[in-house]
Amino acid sequence: MTDTPLLILGAAFSDEERARLQAAHATCFAGSPDDVATLSEASRATVKAIAFKGHNPLNGAVMDLLPNLGIIANYGVGYDAINVEDASARGVKVTNTPDVLNDDVADIAVGMMIAQSRNMVAGDALVRSGKWAAGETLPLNRKMSGSSVGIVGLGRIGRDIADRLAAFKMDIHYHARSEKQTPGWTYHADVVSLASAVDYLVIALVGGKATEKYVSREAIAALGPRGVIVNISRGSTIDEEALIEALANGSIAGAGLDVFNDEPTIDERFYALETAVLQPHQGSGTVETRRAMAELQLANVSAHLAGTDLLTPVN
Repeated sequence: MTDTPLLILGAAFSDEERARLQAAHATCFAGSPDDVATLSEASRATVKAIAFKGHNPLNGAVMDLLPNLGIIANYGVGYDAINVEDASARGVKVTNTPDVLNDDVADIAVGMMIAQSRNMVAGDALVRSGKWAAGETLPLNRKMSGSSVGIVGLGRIGRDIADRLAAFKMDIHYHARSEKQTPGWTYHADVVSLASAVDYLVIALVGGKATEKYVSREAIAALGPRGVIVNISRGSTIDEEALIEALANGSIAGAGLDVFNDEPTIDERFYALETAVLQPHQGSGTVETRRAMAELQLANVSAHLAGTDLLTPVN
């Protein structure tokens, strides 16, 4: 039997991404973590690395099926689907793909803020329908430049978002685990305090249990009737039920959302919320960035199989 040191794990890989991995190393494939058990015991024994893409939980029970596993290389900066504690306990390294996607995610955060504030989705529909030509106009919308914004999580992506919004002459506030060196931005020790001080609240947290409903019902209420929430992190980082209620009853002004719980089969109540700009989790979705993510994932796999230092270790 041919050794297959690399397991490509995840039905979400594109043909191009799979071909790149297959060209570099002998591979086997499983569509989801549950499918790993269907591989033969002999095949599983030769696997030394996983290239992982997806959101299905990858835990110790799956890792135990691969006795020679040494690395799980995640496609994406968020690795909350991987149980890192289980991996560490088994001597398995985890890597992700940070930095290469910062620009695209920051760009779409700002884009959703502008689209929501300037009612651009409705404007597009008005033009396409012919109603504008017939004399119908949009109501006056809202100026974004010069207002205040709070960034929840001033990591790599949060910082890039804040830098962009500073160019819009916005008053920058932020919350992080500790105060950061900034050009005079205002630090808040908790999210409720942050929300009460700003017009826009942008969530740029990592996913996982530690940040579940980090933006709470109380924080959403503190944002107030002019408040707009933008989320480019994970759907789990906000109390989604409270968010839907606030959008439906007008207790906040709107939202720009690229992430949801249970995506892509999101809560159907979102469809009727005209003040929300909804996107299909496409923050990193450009040709250039997705290629860079795939190349970094492969570089980590290749480094492990060659016995050299990993580029972006998590644990």
